[in-house]
This record gives sequence, C-alpha cells and structure tokens, in this order.
Amino acid sequence: MSPRSASVNEELRRRSRERLLQATVELVAEHGYEATTLGDIADRAGTARGLVSYYFPGKRQLLQSAVHRLMHLTLDAALEREPRTDDGRERLARAIDAILGLARDQPLLMRTHMAGILQAEGFVQCPEQQRLAQLLRDTVTRYGSADVDTDYPLLRALLMGAVVAVLLPGAPMPPARLRAELFQRYGLDWELGVPPDGGPPDGTFPLSGAQGPRPDQ
Repeated sequence: MSPRSASVNEELRRRSRERLLQATVELVAEHGYEATTLGDIADRAGTARGLVSYYFPGKRQLLQSAVHRLMHLTLDAALEREPRTDDGRERLARAIDAILGLARDQPLLMRTHMAGILQAEGFVQCPEQQRLAQLLRDTVTRYGSADVDTDYPLLRALLMGAVVAVLLPGAPMPPARLRAELFQRYGLDWELGVPPDGGPPDGTFPLSGAQGPRPDQ
C-alpha cells in the first residue's frame, strides 16, 4: 500500500484538531472546565490522548481555541444567512446579535472563556482567533470605518464588555438592554439583525431607529 500524500495527512490532522475543538466546547458546556479532563476530550473526539498535547500546550489554550472556533462559526453563519447582504449596517447588527446570543445561550462556556482571557496569558494567538478577528475586521470595514485599526479593537472591547455584563454573577444585565446600547452607539435601527421580541427597552431609542454616529462620520 502506497503511503498517504502530504495533502491527505494534512487533512487528517485538520479533522482531528476540529474534533478536539468541538469535543471541548461540548464537554465544558455540559460539565464545566474543572470537571473536564484532557482525557475526556480525547475520548469524546475519538482521538488518541497524545494528540491533545501535540496540538495544544494545555487545557486553557485548548479551550480558548475551541471557543474562538465556536464564535467564528456562529458569527460566519449569522453574517451569511439568507437573505445574504453586503449592507454594512445589517452585517454589524447581525454580528452584535450573534455574540450576545452566545452569551445568552452558552453562559457556562462563555463565562469560563472570559475568565481565561483575563488571566496572565490573555488571548491565545491561534488560527481560530485569527479567523474570528478577520471576520470582525471585515464587518467594521463594510460598516464604513475610515480607521479599521482603531475601530476594530473598540468593537471587540465593546462586545467583550457586553458579554461580561450578561454573565456577571449576581448582577447580570439583560441582553436586550445591552443590544440597545450597542445599537445606539453604532447608529443601528432596532429592526436590523435579529431583534428580540417586545421592541427596544424603555428609555433607549424609539422604534423608528437610532441616530448615533457612524465611524466614518
């Protein structure tokens, strides 16, 4: 039997890594970070346990890559869903809704992820984080930013702050309120994206839409 080609080996490695990332988000969401072991992740992924250490230096780095992958996939699906659009305001609204939706739907996973980012190592510079950053930068560009290098980190910081506010133990903020604040900040109509039922919260902006500044104004 002839040996596998380099391209086949690369594809097999990619699939193994993807299975480990998917298994990580599933297990941490089900059982929490401390109760999830690297052996559990390898078993769920159906891979050899040694592959975990081959691809990732530790569990914290594996979790960050796994959540960044989930965020990238979620954001990409939101941006490309039908009807597809190139309108920058609609795409930014979809991006905000996608990230707030993850905080709402995956609280344990996202809380663990944010706690890890705040530790000394900060962001893990992995392919998944780079793909997520590229999508967010493209969203800012299409929205009309004249200075993406400034506006992209600001959007990332605002989204991270909103996620923390949703997940804050004992004093969480309603996602709809945070959505309204972000939409006002970027001058987005409430009806863009996937607006929650009930309309905007009292004291935010009227149903006719926001009138906030755009980054190119």
